[in-house]
Amino acid sequence: MSSAGTYVVVPTYNEADNIHELITQLLELPVKVSVIVVDDNSPDGTGQIADDYADRYPERVFVVHRPGKLGLGTAYIAGFNKAINDLPASRIMTMDADFSHNPQYIPAMITLSQEKDIVIGSRYVSGGGSRNCSWKRIFLSKGANFVARTVLGLKARDTTAGFRLYHRKVLSSIPLDDIFSNGYSFLVEMLYMCQRRGWTIGEVPIIFEDRRKGQTKISRQEVIKAQYTVFRLFVRRLRGGAPRQPSRVKTQ
Repeated sequence: MSSAGTYVVVPTYNEADNIHELITQLLELPVKVSVIVVDDNSPDGTGQIADDYADRYPERVFVVHRPGKLGLGTAYIAGFNKAINDLPASRIMTMDADFSHNPQYIPAMITLSQEKDIVIGSRYVSGGGSRNCSWKRIFLSKGANFVARTVLGLKARDTTAGFRLYHRKVLSSIPLDDIFSNGYSFLVEMLYMCQRRGWTIGEVPIIFEDRRKGQTKISRQEVIKAQYTVFRLFVRRLRGGAPRQPSRVKTQ
């Protein structure tokens, strides 16, 4: 199994309690991955901690500094652009900084990526689940997934998961700067665009854990934005129109 050229994009805002341990665990995985931290000028010093790691591991840790809290979707895009334009990335992963996504699942995701163009760390396939999450959060998550799958015809079981692996060719096929959504609704729109282009999608079961330290970033406003995104994409789906299809080359 080759993991060469795998870069993990980690958006951060006030994650000083978590980022040290997370980067350490990522660098110590049995497969070699590199890390791209996208920090939104965290007042708690998260960006400086990431810079310290970049100084110690200049070929494995990279930091993108942004002037303020600009949203999750644009943070992902900033990380994608860094990986594609400046680094020899063949696979680009995304994950949260709060340990809701455990790095231990990354080797299995890389293995499945030999067969699939996109791999999701999924709560909703056999063997997956959630731990230490409130009933309200679980209800919102399952409800959002049901609506997205029903209204948009998405085939993945976990459509709102931020723990993902994309092959470089997948991201290169998508006009990232044209994506309207930001926040967590960005994840639904990305998956919709990937499926519409015919890329293959696989899921690896994970146990999603509520954040260990710090405060959740999910707000009522994010839920409203997600509902709007699903409605907007549903209208687009009704209008039809075939997006650019991928060339069927064997995954490297």
